[in-house]
Amino acid sequence: MAQSEKATRLSVSIPAGIAKRVRALAKNRRTSANRALVELIEAGLESKEAEKARFFDLANRLMESTDPKERRQLKKELARMTFGD
Repeated sequence: MAQSEKATRLSVSIPAGIAKRVRALAKNRRTSANRALVELIEAGLESKEAEKARFFDLANRLMESTDPKERRQLKKELARMTFGD
């Protein structure tokens, strides 16, 4: 979170097992559980954005490709991203 960005307080309930893991992570990092949660959320959001960018990159490559073998591979990769293994 950017230092100049105004913080907003949110109240969330998380399962006990996850809370335990967050507290352990915070302890290992020598930070607060709140800071650990913010970092985990930021990492998750960045990961989702990267996954979306990768999906659109693959879709664009599929549209531009004329090689049948490459097109099959790209389709499989897109399906795996969409539906899992």
